[in-house]
Amino acid sequence: MNKEFVMRGQTASGSTEVLQFSGFKPGMAYRLTEFQLYHSTNIGTSSYEMCGSITAGKTAIAPTDVNFNDQALIACGLIRANSAEAYPHTSEYVINDTFLITQNLILMVQDTAGSNYPVNWQCRFESVKMSGPQEAVNNYKQYLISDD
Repeated sequence: MNKEFVMRGQTASGSTEVLQFSGFKPGMAYRLTEFQLYHSTNIGTSSYEMCGSITAGKTAIAPTDVNFNDQALIACGLIRANSAEAYPHTSEYVINDTFLITQNLILMVQDTAGSNYPVNWQCRFESVKMSGPQEAVNNYKQYLISDD
């Protein structure tokens, strides 16, 4: 049976967080199933814009410049709202939910509206049991990605 758990926090705009998966159990991996962003300041105001990215690479991927050709990119998302009718509330998230995680990840967020407010984020993961060969292949794949 797969177990779900949540990691969440608030990160300064333009900063990174390490999502800790070190000390994982042998034969177990984790799958990102949900990624969400939420504004942290002036919630009653009429406009905001922020984005985030999650990577398995050695360095963070700027959420303002994601590249889907980068194998290390696991998820990215944006959320924005504006008081003008031409720019309604939008939230978009792309998650590679086939990527099995066995090492630490790097999350980066950015308030792109120019305010540099901190950004709230939440990630939902599920644990996945792997066979011995599957674990070896997955660990090698992540080693290659993080060693770039």
